[in-house]
Amino acid sequence: MEKRGDNLELEIKQFAQEFLKASEDQETLIISHNDTDGISSGSIMIKTLEKLDKKFSIKIIRTLEAEFIETLPENKTLLFLDLASNNLDDLAKRKNKSIFILDHHEITQEIPSNIKIINPHLHAKQKISGSSITYLFAKELHKDHKELAKLAILGMIGDLLEKEIDRLNHNILTDGEIKRKRGLLIYPSTRPLTRTLEYSSNPYIPGVTGNIQGVLELLRECGLAPVNGKYKSILELEKEETSRLLTAIMLRTSNTEDKPLIGDIFLIKHYNKLEDARELSAKINACSRMGEPATALMLCMEIPKAKKRAESIHVKYRQHIISGLKHIDKNKKIQGNQYVIINAKDKIKDTLIGTMASILSFSSVYKEGTVIITMAYNEDKIKVSTRMAGRKSKTSRNLKELMDAVTHTIGGEAGGHKMAAGCTIKKQDEEKFIDLIKNKLEVEMVKI
Repeated sequence: MEKRGDNLELEIKQFAQEFLKASEDQETLIISHNDTDGISSGSIMIKTLEKLDKKFSIKIIRTLEAEFIETLPENKTLLFLDLASNNLDDLAKRKNKSIFILDHHEITQEIPSNIKIINPHLHAKQKISGSSITYLFAKELHKDHKELAKLAILGMIGDLLEKEIDRLNHNILTDGEIKRKRGLLIYPSTRPLTRTLEYSSNPYIPGVTGNIQGVLELLRECGLAPVNGKYKSILELEKEETSRLLTAIMLRTSNTEDKPLIGDIFLIKHYNKLEDARELSAKINACSRMGEPATALMLCMEIPKAKKRAESIHVKYRQHIISGLKHIDKNKKIQGNQYVIINAKDKIKDTLIGTMASILSFSSVYKEGTVIITMAYNEDKIKVSTRMAGRKSKTSRNLKELMDAVTHTIGGEAGGHKMAAGCTIKKQDEEKFIDLIKNKLEVEMVKI
């Protein structure tokens, strides 16, 4: 793929001018991904197009498939957020006059003449989220943009890019007036420790996550007793208390070198209250994964009725996560040389299976460099999510290329990054997929 130089901001400025011209006399259809990054991106665009008094509608989708692309209207300006970089061949067949893409996923196809695209992979590969790109686009469309910066930060954290604070991301943090505080990276940092530890999935703490008795035992071990009947939050802990808690958690996880547990906590003003950005990001994701993307969008836009509904969904979502982790722990898995295949079938929601893979990749359950493949049924299809265990792994394996190779052989849609990718295949190809993925991974290990 031909590179365009490193001036991403100039490209976005030109992109914005082309979009304004194309959408002058046409309604815009926004199509965005259903994770936190995509929802945050969609919220930024809703607020921006409202300010511009533009006609628009929005669709939030799990995956962008050829069948869906065929149903898109031809008389609207199409704006894709946080997806579509791997669907260029299908979009090339569209008769729409204007197709715009703001994305940060890898590009594997040539860019058709009917598509305008902003993607950091065409430049110097800056580590930037889809929502941050969308925010920079919104800045070019409307001068009253700074209130949208915190939404970009939620997407950035949802995509685990908070450690990649380069110039562009730093400027967005400044625009959003985000507060940063060093502390233990277990969220929510603003809630009592008992609640925070019981529902901790990132990191997953064996014997503690999902086990209130294990939580109380850990806190007793650390000498952290309730004050006036209430446990402190992470933000309220003294330095020495934080050190004791960190030690106790590290003894139970054993693999924490891959993921430092002390770092920056980002605090965002939301509904006029300072909140842990990681918890807000998780709530947005939970709403969408549980089939309520509209609630997720309203939560981003701080619509009053969405707050309680989102909290209720988040509780249910975390219960599903804990239940799913227990199912994975107890049931048989297919394991080979530095890989594991977890086929949950209909026991775990397909919208949650990627979250399970992510949690396991950050946990101490599997050795660094292990390829984790999770599968779950979705009607007549199977959702597959892959992750690389650990974050310091220097393996030459590329999960995006692996998913592309498999779907090229048996069909399906693939997408993602080197360390985190996925695909959707037909249910009838379940055994064929497992055999093929095992073969490819074993061959790769021989080469390595």
